[in-house]
Amino acid sequence: APPAGDAWASDLVWLRSTNGWGPPERDRSNGESGAADGRPPTLAGKTYEKGIGAHADSDVEVYLGGRCTALTADVGIDDEIDGYGEVAFSVEADGRVLWTSPPLTGASATLPVDVDVTGARHVRLRITDTNGSKSGDHGDWAAARFTCA
Repeated sequence: APPAGDAWASDLVWLRSTNGWGPPERDRSNGESGAADGRPPTLAGKTYEKGIGAHADSDVEVYLGGRCTALTADVGIDDEIDGYGEVAFSVEADGRVLWTSPPLTGASATLPVDVDVTGARHVRLRITDTNGSKSGDHGDWAAARFTCA
């Protein structure tokens, strides 16, 4: 069922969840290869209560049923990685790419995201490797939230 009202991405049912190292994590960083082995998502020293922690290449799909208008989040490489990693984040809706970040590294500033998802039925949150090495590609969709009717 689509969300009724605003919803955290980590609280929704995931129709698809693939990940490059272990499972994607709800309200945790990626951690290692086990489930629930991360810590609270942390970007540039700021800790978040909510979010999705994942490892490139990852793909998390949710069903919005056309009820939502925006996705907001802060994205970047989690602080659990000491400067390693290089990834890009992207948001797809019903097969169309709506937004893609530039390549982000562990040294990059946290990037705020505000994507118009008006009318989208299915939205995919993706993290892809951008430098040919998946070492340290621990990305966070921190405070990822859909604004919905």
